[in-house]
Amino acid sequence: MTVIETEPSFIPVQTRSERPKSTIRDDFAALTGREAAFKYTPVAELSALSDGPLDGAPLPIRVSGDAVGFAASLIERTDERIGGAGLPEDRLSAAAWQAFDKAQLLSITGEDAQTVTVVRDSAGAAPRAAHTVIEVAPNARATLVIENSGDAQLTENVEVLVGDGAHLTLVTVQQWADSARHVASHFVRAGRDATITHIVVTLGGALVRLNPSAHLVGDGSSAQLLGAYFADAGQHLEHQVYVFHEGPHTTSRVTYKGALQGKDAHTVWIGDVLIGPKAVGTDSYEQNRNLVLTEGARADSVPNLEIETGDIIGAGHASATGRFDDEQLFYLESRGIPEEEARRLVVRGFLAEIVQQIGVPELEERLTSAIEAELSEASVA
Repeated sequence: MTVIETEPSFIPVQTRSERPKSTIRDDFAALTGREAAFKYTPVAELSALSDGPLDGAPLPIRVSGDAVGFAASLIERTDERIGGAGLPEDRLSAAAWQAFDKAQLLSITGEDAQTVTVVRDSAGAAPRAAHTVIEVAPNARATLVIENSGDAQLTENVEVLVGDGAHLTLVTVQQWADSARHVASHFVRAGRDATITHIVVTLGGALVRLNPSAHLVGDGSSAQLLGAYFADAGQHLEHQVYVFHEGPHTTSRVTYKGALQGKDAHTVWIGDVLIGPKAVGTDSYEQNRNLVLTEGARADSVPNLEIETGDIIGAGHASATGRFDDEQLFYLESRGIPEEEARRLVVRGFLAEIVQQIGVPELEERLTSAIEAELSEASVA
């Protein structure tokens, strides 16, 4: 008998870092919802962003806060910093990359701690693309807040280049209008002894899908990725987080917490951690917690961990989705707090663990008030 050997028609991706990358939209097939990275996403609602023409003009922004050691400018597509933090791994990200005209550059050079806020509230209802590069000079320190609000049909890429010894806290707040659709890929590249704290707060928008990825290249670099989200009836809020430990002695902590209420409220969290063969001494842990407040809400949570070296300090992951803790409710009610108010206190404290780590008191207070408003719109009994 003759055996004929043929090459397999499809070779699956063996590890997270091997996903195909391209800045050309049509290098990725049209989305069907059967793709591993989109199996929880209502892709039909994103067809205008994945398949249609996109306005690539830069988004209007307003900057407030300390301006010392901070500058905002536009750079050409040919600038060498573009592509320095990462490249698209899916059709929506590639569509944004292919369509943008000029990139928004946010430069941080000051070595004294400062807080700068960038407001984006004029994206408009037409489908559009955007590209932002955040460059943090070696040993610079800052907290950068990007606030998103108003209407939007936006797909974008955000690159974050954190220089050696630099410390950056990047906070993105999504308080979009009820009809908004926002898809974003965040690429972080951290140098030697660099520290990045990446915080996502997602409260508004019909469909929001954020994919933060942190590439820990430099020896001793560290990343903390935090997220808080609250989904109401009909909202789809999705976060796919990826941490690649490539350099030695790197550290990462991922904590995302979400609450859901109302019919067809849907949240998705997918966490990928890859510890590469050279990442000796890695210390990593990721977790996701979801609190379902009413019937008809759904939370999907998928943690993944790949380890390619045995010489690490530790690595682990955890995920939990559930309803209220009866013991907490009993404790509060036994002290005279009405049941509905007790439930509100539990939710408030559940999400406050993330919000209180932002480090900007005015913003923390405003987000806490926004969460209170979400809770007041529907009974959580």
